[in-house]
Amino acid sequence: MTSTEKTRIAVIGVGAFGRNHARVYSEMQKQGEPVELAAVCDANPERAAELAMEFKTQAFTSLDQLIAKGKITAASVAVPTVHHLNVARTLMEAGIDVLIEKPVATSLPEADELIRLAKQKSRVAMVGHLERFNPAVRATMPLITQPMFFEVHRLSLFSPRALDVDVVLDLMIHDLDVVLSMVNSPVKEVRAVGLPIISSKVDIANVRLEFDSGCVANLTASRVSTERVRKLRFFQPHQYVSVDYAKQDVFALSVDPSAMGAGGAANALASAAANPNALPIPGVSLQRPKVEAEEPLHAELKAFLKAVRERSTPMVSLEEGRRALAVALDIAHAIAEHHRRAKLDRVAGS
Repeated sequence: MTSTEKTRIAVIGVGAFGRNHARVYSEMQKQGEPVELAAVCDANPERAAELAMEFKTQAFTSLDQLIAKGKITAASVAVPTVHHLNVARTLMEAGIDVLIEKPVATSLPEADELIRLAKQKSRVAMVGHLERFNPAVRATMPLITQPMFFEVHRLSLFSPRALDVDVVLDLMIHDLDVVLSMVNSPVKEVRAVGLPIISSKVDIANVRLEFDSGCVANLTASRVSTERVRKLRFFQPHQYVSVDYAKQDVFALSVDPSAMGAGGAANALASAAANPNALPIPGVSLQRPKVEAEEPLHAELKAFLKAVRERSTPMVSLEEGRRALAVALDIAHAIAEHHRRAKLDRVAGS
């Protein structure tokens, strides 16, 4: 495919996530980027027709129809997780590249089958771990040296969408993927507690991960909060880094231990972390890496289209999607074990 030839793309599943994919592809098309939103496909004919009318494209209600008549070369798969394998398999077997929404699948055997299919059919296959494309996260990556402790919070108001999976696969998996990419070390131990509050699945969870590197990550995710919080903070030798996903903001505080005693360094860092605008503080320097503002979904879809055109490995591969899924499933198992130990009446996922 040449750099100017348009990629004809479809969105499969046009619920909340799929609609946003269609919107961004349509915006990119209007901006003159080499992409054409060629079709939308959804089992609900009214919803498919409504989106097709809004974005001036074709509507299909079955994959077979789409593949036979849509003449597409790539697709976003935004159907419920339980259908990821079947939909992505059908597309890849038809020679179509795929972007699969997170989580990549419901089980590791399903993820392995997707990896096998992509290799066998020579397809570009990417996983939609959106926060990897958050400008604040991208600006943070060059700061990584030796992260040793993470504190991550992702709190959301309750929404009836995505209740086919628990809060770990729904929300926390975003942060699992980001932390795994930053630490780049196998997980050694998982401790977790979680509870169903409103739905039949776990709606709030707290997790402690220990890595082979010695790094520890504490993650909390809730979809029954009274406020919205999406923050990641980590410490590495002589440095504290704070990332606000929602504000697309990041700052780093670095301490020069030689400029003060150990106690003074700790107090100075704590003071600066509480109010970074209060600097200067002797021995503490503030760094604010440049953050190029961009909608994360736009950056994600642009990266997918680039990989399709160049036939290159996508930024979030199926293997990386599997890695995040494996940890998420280990967390689900740890939560279920905790339920049994605590003799709770309701078991996660029952």
